[in-house]
Amino acid sequence: MPWDRNQMAERAAQELEDGMYVNLGIGIPTLVANYVGDKDITLQSENGMLGMGPFPFEGEEDPDLINAGKQTITEMDRTAYFDSAQSFGMIRGGKIAAAILGAMEVAENGDLANWMIPGKLVKGMGGAMDLVAGVGRVVVVMDHTNKHGASKVLKECTLPLTGAGVVDLIISNLGVLEVVEGGLRIVETAPDVTEDDIRAATEATIL
Repeated sequence: MPWDRNQMAERAAQELEDGMYVNLGIGIPTLVANYVGDKDITLQSENGMLGMGPFPFEGEEDPDLINAGKQTITEMDRTAYFDSAQSFGMIRGGKIAAAILGAMEVAENGDLANWMIPGKLVKGMGGAMDLVAGVGRVVVVMDHTNKHGASKVLKECTLPLTGAGVVDLIISNLGVLEVVEGGLRIVETAPDVTEDDIRAATEATIL
């Protein structure tokens, strides 16, 4: 059966290695913090926090501790705080090893669209464009199809791009796809999901 949001986040956490500094995007990616476990991972938030802990238990929330998505989080012994300018200096300066982001569309060549739908009100790009340009590795976590059942993994994105050729790995509710030369390669399938299921739900070229 397809993975749920938490299972996708848990699978994304497996892509992280000891010593990494990692930025988590809004949505499903924020759940990755709950699955880091014993790995020596430092999570960074563009609103000015380095060393984020997992989400707090109910009743233990601190309204002053929030991530970029305005969700309450916890701090760690090594947590550091700074302004957003310094935070973006880290991102633009190549100090962040990986970003785990949500997406509206991903193309087979790694193009990413995750910030706006034309005609709909949006508050802005946020840190997404800086992240995809400045980090070492971009992992996208998203549902494989939209609410109408149409593929979100496309030959070409139809929405305005956040970045061109920036995505390295796609983790969807159906499985894991790696962006390689000429298209996508299936790395793993969710339980009871076949490679044929993934191919049927994907517009992009699967090698």
